[in-house]
Amino acid sequence: MPIVFAPINTPLRIVRVTADEKTKKHLESLGIAVNGNITVLSSGGGSVVCRVLDGKLALDHDLSTKIFVV
Repeated sequence: MPIVFAPINTPLRIVRVTADEKTKKHLESLGIAVNGNITVLSSGGGSVVCRVLDGKLALDHDLSTKIFVV
């Protein structure tokens, strides 16, 4: 499921990122990579605030629909 629909405060695993290569590389440098762990902290209006590694990231609607988790 796209991360925008993921449950809040539940540890999740990233299974797919459907962005272009440049965006994928940028996300990987931030810790968002396939088989990585991520936790959604809040979600609203299509944007998502999540915890990745030891930090927090805000993802806009466009990116949050391209990151798939289980």
